[in-house]
Amino acid sequence: MNAERDLSPLTPGVVRALTDKLYEKRKVAALEIEKLVREFVAQNNTSQIKHVIQILSQEFALSQHPHSRKGGLIGLAACSIALGKDSGLYLKELIEPVLTCFNDADSRLRYYACEALYNIVKVARGSVLPHFNVLFDGLSKLAADPDPNVKSGSELLDRLLKDIVTESNQFDLVGFIPLLRERIYSNNQYARQFIISWILVLESVPDINLLDYLPEILDGLFQILGDNSKEIRKMCEVALGEFLKEIKKNPSSVKFAEMANILVIHCQAADDLIQLTAMCWMREFIQLAGRVMLPYSSGILTAVLPCLSYDDRKKNIKEVANVCNQSLMKLVIPEDDEMDEAKPSMTIPAEPTSEENLSKPEAAITGELQNELDLTTLNQPLSFLCSCERIQVTLNLDGIVQVLDYHLSDTSIGMMTRIAVLKWLYHLYIKTPRKMFRHTDSLFPILLRTLSDESDEVILKDLELLAEIASSPAGQTEEGQGPSDGSDVRPGPVELHVPARAGQLSSSSTKGLECSPSTPTMNSYFYKFMINLLKRFSSERKLLETRGAFIIRQLCLLLNAENIFHSMADILLREEDLKFASTMVHTLNTILLTSSELFQLRNQLKDLKTPESRNLFCCLYRSWCHNPVTTVSLCFLTQNYKHAYDLIQKFGDLEVTVDFLTEVDKLVQLIECPIFTYLRLQLLDVKNNPYLIKALYGLLMLLPQSSAFQLLSHRLQCVPNPELMQTTDSTKPSTTFKRTASPNIDYTELLQHFEKVQNKHLEARHQRAGRAEQLDRRVVL
Repeated sequence: MNAERDLSPLTPGVVRALTDKLYEKRKVAALEIEKLVREFVAQNNTSQIKHVIQILSQEFALSQHPHSRKGGLIGLAACSIALGKDSGLYLKELIEPVLTCFNDADSRLRYYACEALYNIVKVARGSVLPHFNVLFDGLSKLAADPDPNVKSGSELLDRLLKDIVTESNQFDLVGFIPLLRERIYSNNQYARQFIISWILVLESVPDINLLDYLPEILDGLFQILGDNSKEIRKMCEVALGEFLKEIKKNPSSVKFAEMANILVIHCQAADDLIQLTAMCWMREFIQLAGRVMLPYSSGILTAVLPCLSYDDRKKNIKEVANVCNQSLMKLVIPEDDEMDEAKPSMTIPAEPTSEENLSKPEAAITGELQNELDLTTLNQPLSFLCSCERIQVTLNLDGIVQVLDYHLSDTSIGMMTRIAVLKWLYHLYIKTPRKMFRHTDSLFPILLRTLSDESDEVILKDLELLAEIASSPAGQTEEGQGPSDGSDVRPGPVELHVPARAGQLSSSSTKGLECSPSTPTMNSYFYKFMINLLKRFSSERKLLETRGAFIIRQLCLLLNAENIFHSMADILLREEDLKFASTMVHTLNTILLTSSELFQLRNQLKDLKTPESRNLFCCLYRSWCHNPVTTVSLCFLTQNYKHAYDLIQKFGDLEVTVDFLTEVDKLVQLIECPIFTYLRLQLLDVKNNPYLIKALYGLLMLLPQSSAFQLLSHRLQCVPNPELMQTTDSTKPSTTFKRTASPNIDYTELLQHFEKVQNKHLEARHQRAGRAEQLDRRVVL
């Protein structure tokens, strides 16, 4: 028959047995084929060997008949056994038809294919490595086979192949990586388990450096880490842990930059294990790679900042994220402000400041080399350090600021995140002020809005940042002109006082910026800040009531108190909302008289000995005129008792309201406080302080019969009789100091200004009352 002739040298009996449905008969036929092939091997008859393999492949293994396919598989395995060490010459022909049967619909046939391939690989051993990819591809499919027998057979073959790879030094890793990268994204649990098991094996082989190709598979590994199976998650954790150990041992060979964005993505994962693991990797990357990670700062911050507000349920993630944040912040150095943005390839030193170097544990290296190293690599092997002495990086400040602005603007973000954002901005203004001031105009509105935050700690950090912006020499624009935002109302004649020590700071020196926060130097943004702060208080009265005093007191600590009061008084002098001006003056006056932070300023105003103090008094007085009682209290503070008496005389011409009397009541209470101890002691010197007593009696006459009236009345009853206070030796000239009005202050003009301002307030009150009356009439109609 033609069929028999075509299938020679296989005998008709062997052909029939190979296609029999019984396994035992097929096995007998396979033994015959093995014997036949051994004879051909002995004769070195390669053509006949190839012919037998071709027949078994084409006519049997790839046949449409299932029993023929089974016969072909066992026949090919018999050929391999007969060939022995020579099977490597025919592996392509032996393997391909078997692998085709891996896709067969019959599970028994898939099992036989697995069995046949096991025998082929067992004989060939290391010779199969050139065909590893096709074998791996076939096995990865069988690993997910629904039939347990097939899966069991594939596991035996898998272990055999792993043993071969482990003992060989000829594995083609480069050719395998594309297949691994493709298969690692499988969603099947068994396929994932298969992939991870192979990665663990390849990691354990000393001659195979899988670390070089980690960027290719890292994303897939993190995705597998989120598998529903605890066993697979654990295996993946182990694999990632091994990679991280290798990275710590050999940081010089790690492609940190290629994996940075992968970590950024998974640091934002919803799965806690993925997020924690990625965050731990990020921490190590920042500490090992140092400034290499700086170009990815915006992405890192996007991932890290939200984690800082996690509650105790995600405490571990929060703690690691905090370390990442702190480590990344330390990578920004003053040299980043001096780099020419037009030359991003410019090489800059990777070392930090000398102070930071001293604060770190010393590494076991020479002192000469240590000065050239990045802080984050001090404890790394010397070979890695030498390669990283100078790193080419560019700080993407625009991206960082954009991320920080976004997180500060997001009202749903947590308190700790907002604090971290403000710390970052403050740090950037300290380290890179020149570049940061290009972003100040866009940041300013959100920083002002942050003053309304619910957290005192957030407000404190915000004020520190605003104080730095307002005082940094880098913020001084040409010709002292501030940014154009309506702040052109700044008057020419009134200048802010700059203390002498400010002159010690060179505005052209970047290093001088590190003496912040808040050197006394006030730049162009200071006045803008004061204007906008008052605008905010005006539009948000609740902020003024609840946090106004707190904000101003903190600013007095951070900036120069005299400048703050001088500028605010100057701005309030031109305030059109007279009611707000009066309220604001009252708030400032209360702070001035009661806050411990302003002790020095009170002492300066108490004596008015210097031109600066007199200038400040006049500036304050003109604005304080918005509130009659605060004006009197300012005169009491500055010991201008005659003028205080003159002002009280004018009170008779004012509209006395309940609010007015309440403020007089508060002033009486204030006179009894420690702040005015000196004033009360001066009541003993009746002869030299007649206007003080007259002024106090004037206040008494203004008050109705109230507790404040009784308090002041009792105090004035304690004023001694001047006749009784005379010494026995009246011939001696009196040594008591008699305070005279400062000759450099025009009190008449000040009194006229007071009357003018109060007339404006009277008109404004009448207008408000008229509008309210008209509104009532409309409601009635």
